[in-house]
Amino acid sequence: MADNKKKTSFRIALKKEQGFVIVTVVLILLPFIINLFTGSGLNNGVTKYWEGQLINFFIMAVLAMSYDLLIGYSGMLSFGHAAFFGGGAYTAALLLSHWGPTFASTYKITLPGGADITSVIILLVAILAALLVSVLIGLLFSATSARLKGAYFTMLTLALAEAIHIISKATDFVKWTGADEGLHGVPVPDWINPTQYRLRFYFIALAFMVISYFILRRFTNSPTGKVIVATRENESRMRMIGYNPAVYRTISFLVSGLFAGLAGVMYALWNMSATPSMTSSTTSVNMLIMVILGGVGTLTGPMLGAGIMQVLSLVLYDWFGARWPLVFGVIFILIVMFIPNGIVGTWQLHKLDREEGWQRFIRLFKTHDKDQPDKKEPD
Repeated sequence: MADNKKKTSFRIALKKEQGFVIVTVVLILLPFIINLFTGSGLNNGVTKYWEGQLINFFIMAVLAMSYDLLIGYSGMLSFGHAAFFGGGAYTAALLLSHWGPTFASTYKITLPGGADITSVIILLVAILAALLVSVLIGLLFSATSARLKGAYFTMLTLALAEAIHIISKATDFVKWTGADEGLHGVPVPDWINPTQYRLRFYFIALAFMVISYFILRRFTNSPTGKVIVATRENESRMRMIGYNPAVYRTISFLVSGLFAGLAGVMYALWNMSATPSMTSSTTSVNMLIMVILGGVGTLTGPMLGAGIMQVLSLVLYDWFGARWPLVFGVIFILIVMFIPNGIVGTWQLHKLDREEGWQRFIRLFKTHDKDQPDKKEPD
């Protein structure tokens, strides 16, 4: 009986996620399909180029999902989420650059069969350290701002993130961080080097995105996730029935920060560098754009938003050069006007307000001031 219930629940869950599963299967096969048509090899030419573009998309998709957990499910608009992303990247890059080579030259860790796993241990330590730093940043943010609301909360997160951004490019730490130039040439373990083993890194990044999605989906559907959403909807009522909103905001900060930090680690491994731009407010704004494009509070929406933003940036840069952000801004405004719930949000609601979108667009060009009294014709 229990087995039948498990099978039924699995089928229901699979049916709900069938679109995501189909897309995942396509992404698994895509490098082989591209290679079949181009014949460039799985680690060369056109195939390698598109693998690189998709790797970047996978990482940005996880980053966007982590931000959606904060803004979409918790209702907290933060302009400091880049602190987690950059914090994870810098922690891993610093350890791999400054501690890893020293440790590898002093110690050699092998399995009973003789396989050398020293580089694996170094990478695991770097990832765990990045997770710890993400937790500490999350506790810092929650301790100082979790009880604030609205613009006060947003501005404080921006101030905290800006402080971390200033530290990341401070000349006092140029020996370790590279200051404005950033930390480049991070020694990535050979077995996952994205230059030599692009296809292998592609599948690692894809697995990272898929696993992150299912973990975050499970979290948002859990009792804790439901309380977080309920707190967003009516904080006073949740407090009256015995829940502490500050505790659940802290949980949301920590979970979203952990995944943002892991995305930062993956980005540092992918680019073999960590730069101050990763901790800047511009990065947080880009996350916000991804979430709004796809649909706030949907998880799949931010993933789609990350893909759309990457495709548009590539196409618009080819067409307009350095002026592409201006064109993208116009497109983004139009999308917000006509699809205010985002692409996935609009799809779920089955509601596309074309007429209301035109009304919003027309109001941009109206110059009539309602506060001024109408002029009367002279008698």
